[in-house]
Amino acid sequence: MTECLGPEEAGALCRALTATTSPTSIRINGRKAHTLPFGAATLRPVPWCSAGYYLAERPAFTLDPLLHAGVYYVQEASSMFIEQAWRTIVAHGGGEPRRVLDLCAAPGGKSTLWRSLLPDETLLVANEPIRQRAQILAENLTKWGHPATVVTMAYPEEFAPFHGYFDIIGADVPCSGEGMFRKDEGARAEWSPEAVEHCAERQWQIVSDIWPTLRPGGWLVYSTCTFNPREDEEMVGRICRELGATVVEIPVLPAWGIVGHYHFYPHRAEGEGFFLALLRKNDDGDAEAPVENVRPRKGKKAKEGKMPAVKNSGQVVKWLRNSDGFRIFRPSETHLAAIPKAFSDDAAALSSRLHVLTAGILMAEEKGPKLVPQHALALSEALSDEAFPRAELPRTDALAYLRRESITLSSDVPRGYVVVTYQGVPLGFVNNLGQRANNLYPDAWKIRIQVPKD
Repeated sequence: MTECLGPEEAGALCRALTATTSPTSIRINGRKAHTLPFGAATLRPVPWCSAGYYLAERPAFTLDPLLHAGVYYVQEASSMFIEQAWRTIVAHGGGEPRRVLDLCAAPGGKSTLWRSLLPDETLLVANEPIRQRAQILAENLTKWGHPATVVTMAYPEEFAPFHGYFDIIGADVPCSGEGMFRKDEGARAEWSPEAVEHCAERQWQIVSDIWPTLRPGGWLVYSTCTFNPREDEEMVGRICRELGATVVEIPVLPAWGIVGHYHFYPHRAEGEGFFLALLRKNDDGDAEAPVENVRPRKGKKAKEGKMPAVKNSGQVVKWLRNSDGFRIFRPSETHLAAIPKAFSDDAAALSSRLHVLTAGILMAEEKGPKLVPQHALALSEALSDEAFPRAELPRTDALAYLRRESITLSSDVPRGYVVVTYQGVPLGFVNNLGQRANNLYPDAWKIRIQVPKD
């Protein structure tokens, strides 16, 4: 770092990593937030992200029902710079992408940001190859609530059948984690020059494997949470030389403290270590690969990228706003899900070649003649306000619900499936039996820490 920055700057960086604390920041879900959480007086804007805010201190986020409802996401501020990459893409005429891939997406901070930035007419595919991390990614995107989203669990080479398929690819590649040194002692212990070289080799393999799936003229948003040029500038240069791309400049303000193209150093910018580069693939081929060109693997039920019709889907589709805009399908034998019709063939094609964890909205489970509404439906912004009765919970009851404990609703709440809310935002379903309400919150998601009494 002394070679890169000079002794004075490198010293300031090291002091920031050892003698200062990490700032706390959140990003608001504009489609769910009725007001700013924590109160506007306690929040300070992140300058490069319109929905990002710094908090004066770190609260007990787990004990805030609004976090679990998807009203906001706790995200490191520097990584919110993706918004400026998106604004640059829009300025260059790329603001109407058909399909976007967030390749290394867990736990979901950048995916939820992409989903907020992209038009509704764009499909977001968020991918993570490691099962446990992929499940966390799916949970966070479910909470965010946008239906035009698919979560996949695949390695980059498994996307090979999707040649020229994506208009934008976000690749926050695994790295040596130097930007984590301030808040993670483990990142310091694991670092070595050999680890940097190993990460660089892995990054090149990831990008070169996924590169054919980016259409000519498409955009790659390459990022790391590390400082060294081996994984940052040198990798970007290699992508341009060997794969065929051009670096595109992102406008920034001097007050932001960003260095070069584009480094966030903790002694200059208010955030952790982060690097981002925006690249455009050379335009030397067909603009887009039609979904019909993606062939299913042998033994898959999807036929030629088409989604089979589902009988008796009329009841569940009525639970959605704009019900005519959705197609009902079966992700399993006993479940029904909904996907915007514009992306039904895409969802089928992705399912035919990849392990898809979630696609669209998981709507209902069939239990004999009964249809049990699913948690994803309650958190979806597509849920119709008239589909189910609603019951507002005070904070104590909301936390009890999130701990999957029994709650009792007031006598005027109808029996049957009810959406429980906190500050007007849906938390999930209960089955109201009168004297008590069966808690339908997912067991895997429940709060496990002790809730202090008010």
